[in-house]
Parts: sequence; structure tokens; C-alpha cells
Amino acid sequence: MTMFSSMGVSGSALTLQRLRMDVAASNIANAETTRAELVDGQWQPYQRKMVVQESMPFSTYLNKAENQLNHGVIAKGIVNDETPASLVYDPLHPDSNEDGYVSKPNVEIAREMIDITSATRSYEANVSALQASKGMLMKALEIGR
Repeated sequence: MTMFSSMGVSGSALTLQRLRMDVAASNIANAETTRAELVDGQWQPYQRKMVVQESMPFSTYLNKAENQLNHGVIAKGIVNDETPASLVYDPLHPDSNEDGYVSKPNVEIAREMIDITSATRSYEANVSALQASKGMLMKALEIGR
């Protein structure tokens, strides 16, 4: 384990939390988008995106403790939420079908706000951990004077 590995772990978590906030902001921005993708001549509504994150198991950390330990947590990918679109009755909407229903995106603003709040709190916790690591390194440098 190197002296800066804790900073690398915190840095990877900061990057992941920022990605989560970006994806949630994109979902909110497209909450009313009914023409996101053209499939077989039919417009499909926007599908909610989610970040899939992955961390290394603790046993892996122990085994690799003497090697490099700068991985922390990573984003495995961004996937579509497969929840079906909701049908809303709005016969005046330009994308309504012959029965007057419109397919709306599967984005719930409240759920996105919870994701943003969670990502913000995780981001703040990792900033605190990063500052603690920095403080410990600064104290270690003072010992050497």
C-alpha cells in the first residue's frame, strides 16, 4: 500500500459520484422527451439511464495490499432502465396514438432528486476522507523537519 493510495481511492469515488450526478441531471432534462429514438418508424420515449458501479471485494484488497491499490470504485457502465414507459391520456399531444395516449419517459423526478442527493452526500464524504489523508500526510512531513 502506497502513501497516496487512499487519495487514489477517494479520487475514484469522486469521479464516480460526479458521473452519477451527470446521469441523473440528464434524466431530469429528458423527463418529457417523447421522441428520443426512432425504432421501426415509431418514435420511442427517452429511457432512464442508470450508472452501474463496481468495487473490488475486500479480500482482493488484502491480497493486493502490497501491489498497487489505486482502483477504488469504478463505473462498470451506464445502462437503460427497462421499466416500461407510462401511457398518459393527452389527445392534443403531437405524439399521441389513435386512442389519444402518449408514451412518456420512465423518469420520476423525485427518484432522480434522491439519486442526486445521495451522490452529493457521497461526494462530500469522499472530499472529507481526501482532506483527512492530506492532513495526515502533511503531519508526516512535519515530523521529518
